[in-house]
Amino acid sequence: MEFFVTSASPSRQRTDCAIVGVFDKGVLGAAAEELDGKLGGQLTKLAKRGDLGGKSGDHLLLADVSGAACERILLVGLGARGSFNRKQYRKALASALTALAKTGARDAINYLALEEVKDTDAYALARAAVETVGHSQYRIPDHKTSNKRPKSKLSRFGIAAQRSERGAIERGIAHGRGIVAGTSLARDLANQPANVCTPTFLANAAKNLAREHRSIRVRILSEADCRKLKMGSFLSVTEGTAEPAKLIVLEYNGAARGGDPIALVGKGVTFDTGGISLKPPAAMDEMKFDMGGAASVLGTFKAIAALEPQINVVGIVPACENMPSGRATKPGDIVRSMSGQTIEVLNTDAEGRLILCDAITYARRFKPRAVIDIATLTGACVIALGNHISGLFGNDQALIDALRDAGQRADDRAWPMPIGEEYADGLKSNFADFANVAGRDAGAITAACFLAKFTDGLKWAHLDVAGTAYVSGSGKSGTGRPVPLLVDYLLHQ
Repeated sequence: MEFFVTSASPSRQRTDCAIVGVFDKGVLGAAAEELDGKLGGQLTKLAKRGDLGGKSGDHLLLADVSGAACERILLVGLGARGSFNRKQYRKALASALTALAKTGARDAINYLALEEVKDTDAYALARAAVETVGHSQYRIPDHKTSNKRPKSKLSRFGIAAQRSERGAIERGIAHGRGIVAGTSLARDLANQPANVCTPTFLANAAKNLAREHRSIRVRILSEADCRKLKMGSFLSVTEGTAEPAKLIVLEYNGAARGGDPIALVGKGVTFDTGGISLKPPAAMDEMKFDMGGAASVLGTFKAIAALEPQINVVGIVPACENMPSGRATKPGDIVRSMSGQTIEVLNTDAEGRLILCDAITYARRFKPRAVIDIATLTGACVIALGNHISGLFGNDQALIDALRDAGQRADDRAWPMPIGEEYADGLKSNFADFANVAGRDAGAITAACFLAKFTDGLKWAHLDVAGTAYVSGSGKSGTGRPVPLLVDYLLHQ
């Protein structure tokens, strides 16, 4: 997709389709009002007839337009003028793109950003537009032999702006393109079936990133390498499967070599049966998404390689399957982590924390200034926050605040959650240093408390994306979250 900026008048700008807004009760937006003058009041007449209500997300396509330079006008509802914010802007643009995909338009210009959008700026609106276009253009890498979803003919997309805003718009477009590239990669990886996206497949995806971008270096550690590092906790999860585990290590150096990096640690369980603590059959197919944290790390690396921020970043992905077999770890087994601490495995379905703890310990060798782990870790987080907001935990308030603010800017929100000794008490064990699970209550918090036991001396944050990394139902798909949050955070470092 080619993106461009235009400052030309809507009535004079040639395009296959002009996307303009209509507020509640048929009140025309600025661009629609100008076009209405060229069309002899045609849009006003439509509004008076009730054809343009202006409800948020509604749209009306005028395919035969005479009097204006554009071939089509797509009128999009914006809701109440005083409530038009960035969320409504994204919704309106998504609705317009859905309608546009059903036409033969090859280019379009978005005039919605010329309206007054609450609590935002030209840069953020341009970035949001590019991300919304990217989302609308995304196609799942399905394995169907027929009935492929048709692709939109749209190949050029313009963003209207005042001349003084051109620089901010162009920067927003550039950042949006990087985020779309990263989010699309994360979605592609998550949407593959587990018999395709194995730990080896993830490792090869990381190698491909390094081939594409000279700024990325990759090292793949085998199970034998992990055994030498005494990663007993990580390896306990992969005991029951024939697929070899991989520890994927990526490095991006945008600043001086040797500078303290930010470490991203992503859970890479490419399929999670629960192990001996077997999950119920319903929706178990969705456990191919249990590598959403790993996918987000790889996607974030693709984005920063394109955007080239002047920072150093390390990515660590423990990748494996969690399967039952005669060799699988059993409830009650005790394993020794890379840190030396021993863990009583009371539930083999609480495996994400077992692989992350060794990866966090491994991250220490890079002397990171911050460690952020990302994981589809607990169903309890979905109960607490639903499917809209990720859970955010940590031991450093400045890091938590920075990630929360990044989520707000990126429209990829995370909500700070508590951790504390009261919750950690549930992890006590009679047989090991601690257990891998506590009771039923506050499951997302006790999972974070478990990880916190491996973070002494580190500035650490944990993103539980179990509710946000994918969606279920008829639109089942990976979302690519929290790539937008992570990229925004890194750009602000």
